[in-house]
Amino acid sequence: MSAYNRGTELDLSWISKIQVNHPAVLRRAEQIQARRTVKKEWQAAWLLKAVTFIDLTTLSGDDTSSNIQRLCYKAKYPIREDLLKALNMHDKGITTAAVCVYPARVCDAVKALKAAGCNIPVASVATGFPAGQTHLKTRLEEIRLAVEDGATEIDVVINRSLVLTGQWEGSDFIKTSTGKETVNATFPVAIVMLRAIRDFFWKTGNKIGFKPAGGIRSAKDSLAWLSLVKEELGDEWLKPELFRIGASTLLSDIERQIYHHVTGRYAAYHDLPMS
Repeated sequence: MSAYNRGTELDLSWISKIQVNHPAVLRRAEQIQARRTVKKEWQAAWLLKAVTFIDLTTLSGDDTSSNIQRLCYKAKYPIREDLLKALNMHDKGITTAAVCVYPARVCDAVKALKAAGCNIPVASVATGFPAGQTHLKTRLEEIRLAVEDGATEIDVVINRSLVLTGQWEGSDFIKTSTGKETVNATFPVAIVMLRAIRDFFWKTGNKIGFKPAGGIRSAKDSLAWLSLVKEELGDEWLKPELFRIGASTLLSDIERQIYHHVTGRYAAYHDLPMS
């Protein structure tokens, strides 16, 4: 996301010495995915926690002010109130971490959230999303306009040619992918990224956030991601300031699982009309 720790000199010498044990990473990824998830009330509690990490996202070519308004309403009221009351969680202020939209839709999101009376952050993909292959001047202007319209978080698409030639820059979050690629968030890649975050923290004392995005659709998936972050980085990272999940359909499945936990039956489409 935005630039971070500008006063800290970026020492890249240690990065060039890093080696990845690929078979070990794959074994660790398989271990996370094969693990049985928590059940019953423990599962419900973890799923509600997962909601608070979601950047509720719409990045479609046919986005309009009306579906942005609907997205923002869902961000404020992610789980049906009667379900939260059954869990005695109706007064805990559970919302998603942010909404994430294209720069041209930031105004719509800010307006909708203001009308709903909530201060959920608006994030925007900028800098030539999803390829990042636009001129630097254009990329910077896109960020400026999004911030001017009210975005408080920017998901910057890096220039991958700079990365491939070792020209790194700092950030306060790193993200697995744009969500628009054939392969997006995967556990092996995430493990390498999380351990880089951990090593960087040990070396500098600076905490960098992590955001997997793309292909995270099921409640079971979200529990695996929370478990991975907790085990690799600790409870300190299990807060929206340091961990986000970029997703558009994940919330619907989490709400369905909460519904099943509370009622003992699976929801019909009309039971969760805002999903």
